[in-house]
Amino acid sequence: MFDSRHVWVFDEVVRTGSFAAAARNLGYTQPAISQQMKGLERSVGTPLFVRAGRGLRLTEAGEVLARHAEGILGSISSAQNQMTAITRLKAGRIRICAFPSASATLIPPTVASIKARHPGIRIELLEGEPPASVDALRRGDCDIALAFTYEAASEQPDPDELFTLELLDDPLIVLLPRSHPLARRRSVELAQLAEERWIAGCVRCRSHFVQSCAAAGFEPDIDFTTDDNLAVQSLVAAGLGIAVMPSMVQSFIRHPKIVSRPVIPADSRTVAAYTLAGHQNVPVTRLMLEALQQAADEMHGDG
Repeated sequence: MFDSRHVWVFDEVVRTGSFAAAARNLGYTQPAISQQMKGLERSVGTPLFVRAGRGLRLTEAGEVLARHAEGILGSISSAQNQMTAITRLKAGRIRICAFPSASATLIPPTVASIKARHPGIRIELLEGEPPASVDALRRGDCDIALAFTYEAASEQPDPDELFTLELLDDPLIVLLPRSHPLARRRSVELAQLAEERWIAGCVRCRSHFVQSCAAAGFEPDIDFTTDDNLAVQSLVAAGLGIAVMPSMVQSFIRHPKIVSRPVIPADSRTVAAYTLAGHQNVPVTRLMLEALQQAADEMHGDG
Protein backbone atom coordinates (compact mmCIF):
# COMPACT_ATOMS: atom_id res chain seq x y z
CA MET A 1 0.00 0.00 0.00
CA PHE A 2 1.10 3.58 -0.48
CA ASP A 3 1.45 6.75 1.54
CA SER A 4 -1.24 9.33 0.80
CA ARG A 5 1.43 12.07 0.78
CA HIS A 6 3.15 10.28 -2.09
CA VAL A 7 -0.14 10.20 -4.01
CA TRP A 8 -0.52 13.95 -3.44
CA VAL A 9 2.99 14.58 -4.88
CA PHE A 10 2.35 12.10 -7.72
CA ASP A 11 -0.82 13.96 -8.69
CA GLU A 12 1.12 17.24 -8.83
CA VAL A 13 3.86 15.67 -10.98
CA VAL A 14 1.23 14.36 -13.41
CA ARG A 15 -0.57 17.70 -13.48
CA THR A 16 2.59 19.77 -14.11
CA GLY A 17 4.40 17.24 -16.29
CA SER A 18 7.78 17.22 -14.48
CA PHE A 19 9.53 16.73 -11.14
CA ALA A 20 10.98 20.25 -11.37
CA ALA A 21 7.61 21.95 -11.86
CA ALA A 22 6.03 19.90 -9.08
CA ALA A 23 8.91 20.84 -6.78
CA ARG A 24 8.41 24.56 -7.48
CA ASN A 25 4.66 24.37 -6.85
CA LEU A 26 4.98 22.35 -3.66
CA GLY A 27 7.98 24.15 -2.25
CA TYR A 28 10.18 21.04 -2.31
CA THR A 29 13.56 20.39 -3.87
CA GLN A 30 13.62 18.34 -7.06
CA PRO A 31 15.64 15.52 -5.39
CA ALA A 32 12.98 15.33 -2.65
CA ILE A 33 10.27 14.90 -5.28
CA SER A 34 12.33 12.23 -7.01
CA GLN A 35 12.85 10.35 -3.74
CA GLN A 36 9.14 10.43 -2.93
CA MET A 37 8.26 9.04 -6.36
CA LYS A 38 10.82 6.27 -5.96
CA GLY A 39 9.25 5.47 -2.58
CA LEU A 40 5.81 5.33 -4.21
CA GLU A 41 7.10 3.01 -6.93
CA ARG A 42 8.60 0.72 -4.31
CA SER A 43 5.24 0.66 -2.51
CA VAL A 44 3.26 -0.34 -5.60
CA GLY A 45 6.00 -2.62 -6.90
CA THR A 46 6.29 -1.22 -10.41
CA PRO A 47 7.57 1.91 -12.23
CA LEU A 48 5.06 4.70 -12.68
CA PHE A 49 7.11 6.94 -15.01
CA VAL A 50 9.51 6.45 -17.86
CA ARG A 51 11.71 9.15 -19.41
CA ALA A 52 10.59 10.45 -22.79
CA GLY A 53 13.22 12.88 -23.95
CA ARG A 54 13.25 15.70 -21.42
CA GLY A 55 9.81 14.84 -20.14
CA LEU A 56 8.01 12.04 -18.37
CA ARG A 57 5.55 9.51 -19.63
CA LEU A 58 3.28 7.44 -17.46
CA THR A 59 3.50 3.67 -17.51
CA GLU A 60 0.29 1.63 -17.64
CA ALA A 61 0.35 1.39 -13.82
CA GLY A 62 0.98 5.16 -13.63
CA GLU A 63 -2.04 5.83 -15.84
CA VAL A 64 -4.22 3.70 -13.54
CA LEU A 65 -3.03 5.58 -10.47
CA ALA A 66 -3.46 8.92 -12.23
CA ARG A 67 -7.11 8.10 -12.95
CA HIS A 68 -7.73 7.28 -9.28
CA ALA A 69 -5.50 9.89 -7.62
CA GLU A 70 -8.07 12.67 -7.65
CA GLY A 71 -10.70 10.42 -6.10
CA ILE A 72 -8.25 9.13 -3.48
CA LEU A 73 -7.21 12.63 -2.48
CA GLY A 74 -10.81 13.84 -2.51
CA SER A 75 -11.87 11.01 -0.19
CA ILE A 76 -8.99 11.75 2.17
CA SER A 77 -9.87 15.44 2.20
CA SER A 78 -13.54 14.66 2.86
CA ALA A 79 -12.61 12.31 5.70
CA GLN A 80 -10.30 14.93 7.21
CA ASN A 81 -13.03 17.58 7.02
CA GLN A 82 -15.58 15.29 8.66
CA MET A 83 -13.16 14.25 11.42
CA THR A 84 -12.28 17.90 12.04
CA ALA A 85 -15.99 18.72 12.38
CA ILE A 86 -16.40 15.91 14.91
CA THR A 87 -13.28 16.93 16.85
CA ARG A 88 -14.46 20.55 16.97
CA LEU A 89 -17.98 19.39 17.99
CA LYS A 90 -19.63 20.79 14.85
CA ALA A 91 -20.94 17.32 14.01
CA GLY A 92 -21.10 13.83 15.44
CA ARG A 93 -23.45 11.40 17.14
CA ILE A 94 -23.81 10.19 20.71
CA ARG A 95 -26.10 7.38 21.86
CA ILE A 96 -27.28 7.22 25.48
CA CYS A 97 -29.10 4.38 27.20
CA ALA A 98 -30.85 5.51 30.38
CA PHE A 99 -33.39 4.23 32.90
CA PRO A 100 -36.81 5.98 32.83
CA SER A 101 -36.41 8.40 35.76
CA ALA A 102 -33.01 9.53 34.45
CA SER A 103 -34.54 10.03 30.99
CA ALA A 104 -37.14 12.31 32.58
CA THR A 105 -34.81 14.28 34.85
CA LEU A 106 -31.15 14.28 33.83
CA ILE A 107 -31.47 13.89 30.06
CA PRO A 108 -33.65 16.95 29.15
CA PRO A 109 -31.36 19.63 30.66
CA THR A 110 -28.29 17.78 29.41
CA VAL A 111 -29.52 17.62 25.82
CA ALA A 112 -30.80 21.22 25.92
CA SER A 113 -27.40 22.43 27.11
CA ILE A 114 -25.53 20.58 24.36
CA LYS A 115 -27.95 21.57 21.59
CA ALA A 116 -27.70 25.24 22.55
CA ARG A 117 -23.93 25.19 22.10
CA HIS A 118 -23.45 22.47 19.46
CA PRO A 119 -26.59 22.15 17.30
CA GLY A 120 -24.83 19.88 14.79
CA ILE A 121 -24.47 17.02 17.26
CA ARG A 122 -27.11 14.30 16.97
CA ILE A 123 -28.19 12.69 20.24
CA GLU A 124 -30.02 9.36 20.32
CA LEU A 125 -31.79 8.17 23.47
CA LEU A 126 -32.45 4.52 24.26
CA GLU A 127 -34.24 3.34 27.38
CA GLY A 128 -33.16 0.46 29.58
CA GLU A 129 -32.94 -0.50 33.22
CA PRO A 130 -29.61 -1.69 34.62
CA PRO A 131 -27.92 -4.07 34.12
CA ALA A 132 -29.40 -4.22 30.58
CA SER A 133 -28.22 -0.67 29.86
CA VAL A 134 -24.62 -1.48 30.80
CA ASP A 135 -24.79 -4.67 28.75
CA ALA A 136 -25.90 -2.56 25.78
CA LEU A 137 -22.82 -0.39 26.31
CA ARG A 138 -20.55 -3.45 26.30
CA ARG A 139 -22.16 -4.68 23.05
CA GLY A 140 -21.60 -1.31 21.38
CA ASP A 141 -25.32 -0.48 21.14
CA CYS A 142 -24.77 2.83 22.94
CA ASP A 143 -21.90 5.16 23.84
CA ILE A 144 -22.95 6.09 27.38
CA ALA A 145 -25.09 4.13 29.83
CA LEU A 146 -26.87 5.81 32.73
CA ALA A 147 -27.44 3.27 35.48
CA PHE A 148 -27.85 3.00 39.23
CA THR A 149 -26.47 0.70 41.89
CA TYR A 150 -27.18 0.06 45.53
CA GLU A 151 -24.36 0.00 48.06
CA ALA A 152 -25.35 -3.42 49.37
CA ALA A 153 -24.86 -4.92 45.91
CA SER A 154 -21.19 -3.84 45.86
CA GLU A 155 -21.15 -3.59 42.07
CA GLN A 156 -17.80 -2.21 41.00
CA PRO A 157 -17.12 -2.46 37.24
CA ASP A 158 -13.60 -3.22 36.08
CA PRO A 159 -11.91 0.19 35.52
CA ASP A 160 -9.94 -1.34 32.65
CA GLU A 161 -13.25 -2.08 30.92
CA LEU A 162 -15.55 0.78 31.91
CA PHE A 163 -15.03 4.41 32.89
CA THR A 164 -17.43 5.41 35.68
CA LEU A 165 -18.62 8.92 36.50
CA GLU A 166 -20.71 9.01 39.68
CA LEU A 167 -23.36 11.71 39.27
CA LEU A 168 -25.47 11.76 42.43
CA ASP A 169 -26.89 9.84 45.37
CA ASP A 170 -30.66 9.39 45.08
CA PRO A 171 -32.32 8.86 48.52
CA LEU A 172 -35.13 6.33 48.86
CA ILE A 173 -38.55 7.41 50.13
CA VAL A 174 -41.72 5.58 51.10
CA LEU A 175 -44.96 6.47 49.30
CA LEU A 176 -48.15 6.38 51.34
CA PRO A 177 -51.80 7.30 50.67
CA ARG A 178 -52.71 10.58 52.37
CA SER A 179 -55.14 8.62 54.55
CA HIS A 180 -52.45 6.28 55.89
CA PRO A 181 -51.96 6.39 59.70
CA LEU A 182 -48.23 7.14 59.27
CA ALA A 183 -48.73 9.86 56.64
CA ARG A 184 -48.36 12.60 59.25
CA ARG A 185 -44.94 11.37 60.36
CA ARG A 186 -41.86 13.27 59.20
CA SER A 187 -40.11 9.94 58.52
CA VAL A 188 -41.12 6.29 58.65
CA GLU A 189 -39.20 3.28 59.93
CA LEU A 190 -39.24 0.39 57.50
CA ALA A 191 -39.92 -2.07 60.33
CA GLN A 192 -43.19 -0.22 61.08
CA LEU A 193 -44.47 -1.26 57.65
CA ALA A 194 -44.00 -5.02 58.04
CA GLU A 195 -47.74 -5.78 57.74
CA GLU A 196 -48.35 -3.64 54.67
CA ARG A 197 -49.05 -4.75 51.13
CA TRP A 198 -46.33 -3.58 48.75
CA ILE A 199 -45.83 -2.44 45.18
CA ALA A 200 -42.31 -3.24 43.89
CA GLY A 201 -40.36 -1.77 40.99
CA CYS A 202 -37.80 -3.06 38.49
CA VAL A 203 -35.80 -6.24 39.11
CA ARG A 204 -32.81 -4.46 40.64
CA CYS A 205 -34.96 -2.23 42.88
CA ARG A 206 -37.15 -5.15 43.98
CA SER A 207 -34.11 -7.23 44.89
CA HIS A 208 -32.67 -4.43 47.00
CA PHE A 209 -36.05 -3.75 48.62
CA VAL A 210 -36.47 -7.41 49.66
CA GLN A 211 -32.95 -7.39 51.15
CA SER A 212 -33.73 -4.21 53.09
CA CYS A 213 -36.93 -5.71 54.48
CA ALA A 214 -35.05 -8.85 55.54
CA ALA A 215 -32.55 -6.63 57.38
CA ALA A 216 -35.54 -4.95 59.09
CA GLY A 217 -36.85 -8.34 60.20
CA PHE A 218 -39.71 -9.13 57.81
CA GLU A 219 -40.58 -10.50 54.39
CA PRO A 220 -42.68 -8.03 52.34
CA ASP A 221 -46.08 -9.00 50.97
CA ILE A 222 -45.67 -7.82 47.35
CA ASP A 223 -49.00 -7.60 45.52
CA PHE A 224 -47.86 -5.72 42.39
CA THR A 225 -44.62 -5.35 40.46
CA THR A 226 -44.16 -2.67 37.81
CA ASP A 227 -41.36 -0.41 36.61
CA ASP A 228 -43.90 2.23 35.52
CA ASN A 229 -43.43 5.04 38.05
CA LEU A 230 -46.81 6.64 37.34
CA ALA A 231 -48.53 3.27 37.78
CA VAL A 232 -46.81 2.77 41.15
CA GLN A 233 -48.05 6.13 42.43
CA SER A 234 -51.57 5.52 41.10
CA LEU A 235 -51.74 2.12 42.82
CA VAL A 236 -50.60 3.71 46.09
CA ALA A 237 -53.19 6.50 45.69
CA ALA A 238 -55.91 3.87 45.19
CA GLY A 239 -54.98 2.24 48.52
CA LEU A 240 -53.74 -0.98 46.90
CA GLY A 241 -50.35 -0.92 48.61
CA ILE A 242 -47.40 1.25 49.50
CA ALA A 243 -44.00 1.53 47.84
CA VAL A 244 -40.38 2.49 48.38
CA MET A 245 -39.07 4.55 45.47
CA PRO A 246 -36.07 6.77 44.65
CA SER A 247 -36.82 10.43 45.34
CA MET A 248 -35.72 11.33 41.78
CA VAL A 249 -39.05 10.00 40.54
CA GLN A 250 -41.07 12.57 42.45
CA SER A 251 -39.16 15.42 40.89
CA PHE A 252 -41.21 14.93 37.73
CA ILE A 253 -44.26 12.89 38.85
CA ARG A 254 -46.09 13.65 42.10
CA HIS A 255 -49.58 12.19 42.54
CA PRO A 256 -51.80 14.59 44.55
CA LYS A 257 -53.32 11.78 46.66
CA ILE A 258 -50.07 10.41 48.09
CA VAL A 259 -47.32 11.63 50.39
CA SER A 260 -43.65 10.73 50.47
CA ARG A 261 -41.55 10.36 53.58
CA PRO A 262 -37.88 9.54 54.21
CA VAL A 263 -37.42 5.90 55.13
CA ILE A 264 -35.42 4.81 58.19
CA PRO A 265 -32.77 3.47 58.09
CA ALA A 266 -31.75 5.96 55.42
CA ASP A 267 -31.00 4.36 52.09
CA SER A 268 -30.10 5.54 48.60
CA ARG A 269 -28.97 4.45 45.19
CA THR A 270 -25.96 5.81 43.30
CA VAL A 271 -26.63 7.12 39.79
CA ALA A 272 -23.63 6.99 37.46
CA ALA A 273 -22.70 7.37 33.81
CA TYR A 274 -20.61 4.64 32.21
CA THR A 275 -18.63 4.51 28.98
CA LEU A 276 -15.99 2.15 27.65
CA ALA A 277 -12.55 2.82 29.13
CA GLY A 278 -10.75 5.40 26.99
CA HIS A 279 -13.94 6.64 25.30
CA GLN A 280 -14.29 9.38 27.91
CA ASN A 281 -11.58 11.19 25.93
CA VAL A 282 -13.60 11.24 22.70
CA PRO A 283 -14.72 14.90 22.35
CA VAL A 284 -18.46 14.30 22.03
CA THR A 285 -18.44 11.72 24.85
CA ARG A 286 -16.48 14.06 27.10
CA LEU A 287 -18.95 16.85 26.30
CA MET A 288 -21.91 14.63 27.21
CA LEU A 289 -20.35 13.48 30.49
CA GLU A 290 -19.62 17.08 31.49
CA ALA A 291 -23.19 18.14 30.67
CA LEU A 292 -24.60 15.19 32.65
CA GLN A 293 -22.48 16.14 35.65
CA GLN A 294 -23.70 19.73 35.44
CA ALA A 295 -27.33 18.59 35.28
CA ALA A 296 -26.79 16.26 38.24
CA ASP A 297 -25.13 19.03 40.28
CA GLU A 298 -28.04 21.38 39.59
CA MET A 299 -30.56 18.70 40.53
CA HIS A 300 -28.70 17.97 43.77
CA GLY A 301 -28.56 21.69 44.52
CA ASP A 302 -32.31 21.96 44.03
CA GLY A 303 -32.79 19.13 46.52
